[in-house]
Amino acid sequence: MKHVDTSLLAALKARPELQTQAADALRRDGDRAPLTLRKAGVAPDLAAAALTLAELREQARGKFGDRAASLYFTRAGLEQATRWVVAERRAARFARHAAAVTDLCCGLGTEALAFAEAGLRVEAVDLNEATAEYARANAEAAGLAVGVEVGDALSTPLLESAFADPARRSGAGRHFNPAEYSPPLNDLLAHMATTGFAALKLGPGISHEWIPEGAEAEWVSVDRDVVEACLWLGEAAEVPRRASLCKAGEWHELTGSGEEKAPVGEVAAYLYEPDGAVIRAGLVAELAEQLEAHTANETIAYLYSDELRETPFARAWKVEEVWPLHPKKLKALLAERGIGRLTIKQRGTGIDPAALRKQLKLKGPNEATLVLTRLREAHAAILCQEA
Repeated sequence: MKHVDTSLLAALKARPELQTQAADALRRDGDRAPLTLRKAGVAPDLAAAALTLAELREQARGKFGDRAASLYFTRAGLEQATRWVVAERRAARFARHAAAVTDLCCGLGTEALAFAEAGLRVEAVDLNEATAEYARANAEAAGLAVGVEVGDALSTPLLESAFADPARRSGAGRHFNPAEYSPPLNDLLAHMATTGFAALKLGPGISHEWIPEGAEAEWVSVDRDVVEACLWLGEAAEVPRRASLCKAGEWHELTGSGEEKAPVGEVAAYLYEPDGAVIRAGLVAELAEQLEAHTANETIAYLYSDELRETPFARAWKVEEVWPLHPKKLKALLAERGIGRLTIKQRGTGIDPAALRKQLKLKGPNEATLVLTRLREAHAAILCQEA
């Protein structure tokens, strides 16, 4: 494997005062920050590296909180890195079943840090030499013992448990076909079958047809944003499907087969929109049972009930009126009610909410939500207010 120059990373590690100086200059001087560092005698390439690191650390706060201030990032690595709250929860599940883990395709090593903090012995592997150096730097910055090696994920011997986060992006852009992951998903699944307890992180858009028999497929959302899917393999699989939601720092789980269908009925007093993780996991029927609710079209994931029930797994709206989905009629009806601020949601109609908004020419002091959907096979617009 050819040598990769990591001298700028080494220079940044050796000069923590420069890291602080760059962060201060970026915060204080904005676009003039490079000139500020140049005037202070910092070499152009090192100044650029320090400012990039400061910018990435600020961006990383959303995923890592205060930890971001001491970690080392690349743009691509930060984009794929797992949010800390998700990595920490996954590491705790590993720690309940294993004492050591192999972290394949470790990237910047942030998932490895979560494993180490949970008390596991961690051996991390990445194919890219420079990326592995970042993982080592992060382990050192966190004060954690993580072994990091350069190697091929498919030929790395696995410890008693294993985790993998294959690259889903290349110079050609994001890969949505798991056969184009690096390594390809099927090859990685075959290798991970050599250990008893394993998990594999995927993009949240993964098709159910890629889920191997006997695996647990989990979709994870954080504050309503679906951030990933995870396949739990071997002894790690506990249920067929799981939706895991983190809201305001608290976790909620919904499990089931992913094959049930919710009953179909009519529009009721309340409309529920399930969290994206519930929908992607195919657990709308399980949620409907909890809420004593039903759909109005078996292919559309809106639920309806005459009773309002509090749930972390869905948002709820009070249904006010149900109208035919005719833009000209909607324009007049909304104008009559003085609705000038309108949230437009749609499922199953093919209508572009932005285009419809232009047609409606909204005016007035009132606010509402308009849900465009299908009731049985009829297209409808449901005027509602969040409950």
